[in-house]
Amino acid sequence: MRSGSEEPVPLHEEFIYCCGAATHVLKCGPWKDLSKDESKNLPRLLFMIIPGNPGLAGYYRTFIQALYCGLNQQYPVWVVSHAGHCKPPSGMEMIEDTDIKELEDVFGLNGQVEHKLNFLKKNVSKDIKLVLIAHSIGCYITLEMMKRASELQVLRSVLLFPTIERMAQSPQGKLMTPLLCKLRYALYMPVYLLSFLPEGVKASLVRFALRGMKTCDESSITTSINLFSVDCIANILYLASQEMMKVVERDSTTIKQNLKKLIFYYGTGDSWCPQNYYDEIKMDFPDGDIRLCEKGLRHAFVLDASKEMAAMITDWLQDDLTKL
Repeated sequence: MRSGSEEPVPLHEEFIYCCGAATHVLKCGPWKDLSKDESKNLPRLLFMIIPGNPGLAGYYRTFIQALYCGLNQQYPVWVVSHAGHCKPPSGMEMIEDTDIKELEDVFGLNGQVEHKLNFLKKNVSKDIKLVLIAHSIGCYITLEMMKRASELQVLRSVLLFPTIERMAQSPQGKLMTPLLCKLRYALYMPVYLLSFLPEGVKASLVRFALRGMKTCDESSITTSINLFSVDCIANILYLASQEMMKVVERDSTTIKQNLKKLIFYYGTGDSWCPQNYYDEIKMDFPDGDIRLCEKGLRHAFVLDASKEMAAMITDWLQDDLTKL
């Protein structure tokens, strides 16, 4: 794969309602509509990113651009935010103003799975193959999507730093579970007060919080300003609390059924899915493509290693793409 040209990467941005919830979509490449079966210009393959939590599409802006260029600009690369994690633009509410409720608890873990399936159903032709690239809780969501919709034409699913089991028992989970499940409402008032600060001050606070990084993606700074919205934070923390309670047992049945389609990538110092989780899944599935990071990348790789991760993924998928 070539690294791509230095020309500006085509990037299309949309705020839509999906399952009645505000959703931010970033689309890399000239393909803006993949739902028309009769179109002769549809690509054969869509790369779709399922984010972690916070599930803000903006965190993956650099990642999808790098991935698109690494794929020689041959395939669209989209990222779909989690329902209700983005701050909608002026004139758009967090929940669609309608009497029809498309989905109960769209902001919960089950709702986020159905949200992604609904997005694909309404926006992507059934004839288009999929490469699903998931991050953190997005990996759990992706496995659930494959379980619930076996008709999806998934060529590959790449699961990055996968939080697919025992989240509350992980080192970070033990620390965060009491806060997320019992004390999260206490965080709303300080966020509400901070929301009145000028945008420049908010950006300065984000830069201060990320000051320990040698390099930080600029898009991460602007995206993090969404975290000063009480509505966004409420939905983010609610999903996180459900993760602690519901992501318990690894779904080994779905993994076994789809093993040839899956690539797992674990971190060496990841406190959300520690190395012993890697050791155990590697032992249970010795024939699986299960990798351990040798580069010291952090769980939140989008903050400072988006280009590096994109380059690795294009290398992993070369054989699959040459067979198309």
